[in-house]
Amino acid sequence: MVMLKKIMSTGALAAALALSAPSLAHHSFAMFDQTKVVNLRGTISAYRWVNPHVSLFVDVQDGPIKHGVWAVELTSPGNLTRLGWSRQSLKVGDKVDVEVNPLRDGALGGGFRKATILSTGQVLQARLVEIEKPGG
Repeated sequence: MVMLKKIMSTGALAAALALSAPSLAHHSFAMFDQTKVVNLRGTISAYRWVNPHVSLFVDVQDGPIKHGVWAVELTSPGNLTRLGWSRQSLKVGDKVDVEVNPLRDGALGGGFRKATILSTGQVLQARLVEIEKPGG
């Protein structure tokens, strides 16, 4: 009986570790260049309030940066809710200024820092790397 308990405990521990490893690996921000900030001015073409991360797509057609649709990664809906955000904080068609840490590979995307809704002046903040610190 004691041996069976040890086997079951070891199996449960192994399963827990195996399931948590992808979660820990998920929280890497290496793809974003934390030493650079890019300011996007454009129109929201998509806004997805889903786990594990909310995503925002900004259609940029003016200015000195690369034109096109930028994919911006935010934190989870739960974290954003705790910061006062809601599913309705942004909507498709909003004109925005968005500050991101760009992708290192030069693709049109980045890690969210803050956004300003141009019609209202409302500023929304949620810096991904600070909110989702590993082990935090």
